[in-house]
Amino acid sequence: METSDTARYVRLRVDLVLEVPDPDALTGAALDHIKADEFMPDEERSHAEAAVREDEAEALAYLVDPTDLIAEVPGVELAQASWSTEPVEYDPESMEWDIDEEDGVFDEEDDNA
Repeated sequence: METSDTARYVRLRVDLVLEVPDPDALTGAALDHIKADEFMPDEERSHAEAAVREDEAEALAYLVDPTDLIAEVPGVELAQASWSTEPVEYDPESMEWDIDEEDGVFDEEDDNA
């Protein structure tokens, strides 16, 4: 099989840190979204509503679908997707959050290969 005949797969990694200055608005929007989902079974809906009320990260997970990022991109088809949300401690001054530093780690790995 020639290279031009094979499908090419690309992993797109996106890492976002979001501030939630209005958790009530976020939770309310997530609860509205869950309520409007006509295909969600009642038992799952109750579980989802409880999770959203307890955790802002869960609320965000019900509202954001990363597959929307590529929905209108020509020439690609989604092969697989997964995502998760979690609360994080964020310090913009910390080297841990330095995006350029992360790029340097990848460069060092490539040099050692």
